[in-house]
Amino acid sequence: MTVAVVGATGAVGREMVAVLEQRRFPVGELRLLASVRSGGRTLTAFGRDHEIRPAEASSFDGVDVALFSAGSETARVLGPVARDKGALVIDNSSAFRMEPDCPLVVPELNGDDLKGHRGIIANPNCSAILLCMAVAPLHRAAGLERIVACTYQAVSGAGARAMDELRRQEEAERTGQPLEHSVFPKVIAHNVIPWVTGILPDGYSVEESKLRDETRRILGLPHLPLTATCVRVPVFRAHSQAIHAAFLRAISPEDALALYANAPGVRALAEGLPTPREVAGTDDVVVGRVRVDRAFSPGLALWCVMDQLRKGAALNAVQIAERLVRS
Repeated sequence: MTVAVVGATGAVGREMVAVLEQRRFPVGELRLLASVRSGGRTLTAFGRDHEIRPAEASSFDGVDVALFSAGSETARVLGPVARDKGALVIDNSSAFRMEPDCPLVVPELNGDDLKGHRGIIANPNCSAILLCMAVAPLHRAAGLERIVACTYQAVSGAGARAMDELRRQEEAERTGQPLEHSVFPKVIAHNVIPWVTGILPDGYSVEESKLRDETRRILGLPHLPLTATCVRVPVFRAHSQAIHAAFLRAISPEDALALYANAPGVRALAEGLPTPREVAGTDDVVVGRVRVDRAFSPGLALWCVMDQLRKGAALNAVQIAERLVRS
């Protein structure tokens, strides 16, 4: 099987290559594609070095699966090209997520939506994946009524440049040098920024709107009341969320823990505090601090952590590919 990874030099693209190798995806030929400026570089995978080549229309000749992580603009241009050449396209950008004829899929939750796909499948926003994985088992048992969520998002969610900016700021602060920023609107080192992508006319950020709209679509609840505040924090890897969920029927913390015990891809802690430091590099959504909500009745409050480069992006995309390759 010929597999192309578009955006292979980025943080998510590199993780996609690693996940393909770790899960022994049936790769016969691996094509690593990126922008022209990355051409000539190499990346080691499956036991040998692979040259990074510019992503262009001819790159997809004979490709069976194309994993895109190169931004919406590239996906809109090259995604349909790859599809029309016969490739299964799984895109990690927001380009196709809200198109009615494009499945938006978390395999553990709505994998059946892949039936009848038209060659392009959208990988959801990482924060939406985390939220949906955490609340879906509870919704099936007690019926979601509304959600209030606050996200605490690692800088790697904004790419390699954002990680470099945090490192530079930490070093500058340690050595007494001026702190400069360009990726984020404020200094991120030893700080939190209540902003993840642009602000819309209603005052909510693009990320907060994605979280609402994509969660509704994945869960099949088009009118679910959901409000969120998305915050960038000085953590390199793994997003966290504080979730407050109201339900139609009573559900206790003990009920929730029992449900999570049978939920694929979710690991719940009856005791202990999941944090990004422990969760980084792992595949599960980790849920902790499950307790009765003091504002919603019946309701639960949760604390959840997930490596957004793994399940929030690369792993979810490869799981989609695995499911379709097997079918």
